[in-house]
Amino acid sequence: MKKFLLAIVLLMVTSTGFSQVILKRNGQTRNIVLHKNETPAAIPNSEKPLNVVYAQVNGRDTMLIVYLPEVDIDLMGRYYEIAETRQGRRLVNNVRKVYPYAKTAALKLQEFDSLLLTVDSDRERRRMMKEAEDQLSEEYTEELKHLNFSQGAILIRLIDRETGNTSYQLVQELRGKVRAFFYQGFARLWGYNLKSEFDPKHDKEDEQIDIIATLLERGQI
Repeated sequence: MKKFLLAIVLLMVTSTGFSQVILKRNGQTRNIVLHKNETPAAIPNSEKPLNVVYAQVNGRDTMLIVYLPEVDIDLMGRYYEIAETRQGRRLVNNVRKVYPYAKTAALKLQEFDSLLLTVDSDRERRRMMKEAEDQLSEEYTEELKHLNFSQGAILIRLIDRETGNTSYQLVQELRGKVRAFFYQGFARLWGYNLKSEFDPKHDKEDEQIDIIATLLERGQI
């Protein structure tokens, strides 16, 4: 039985490098760390196990207890319904493409807000935001130029989802009403609306986007 347990544990840690087995016998606990291609003594003390495998020892029987991440069955079922159609698969691919940009926008907004709190002068704030705008433009314009229309529209709505503000509101807050009006007019020429709000409760496509984005956040798709 011990050889059988060791074989199973070694198979389980092959893809992860090392794992920790906690054996409990007669109320006492022993920690055993198994490392790929190494003996426990060869493992540096600074290394910590990435995964933990629990083994409950009862007499001569040993049972492995593996804790798996929680999965929302209902949410996964609704995702598979979306991915069944060609249109749904296209939506999944589009959300995958632009979701990282929406997350970046939310993080950058938090950085800017924290930075602006340290500045009292309106003139200095405008200067800092202009520099930030130039920096973002230089870093992301070339990538965003390759988005198609559907991806751009989804990105605008995801920005509202991640920040709680429409793209129009963000521009207005950070760069002023005139710049927001200018950007909105330019966006409308290309068929976009910076005032688009994310509304998964009343918009079917937004509901589907929310499902996909939620599962992406959880690393489940």
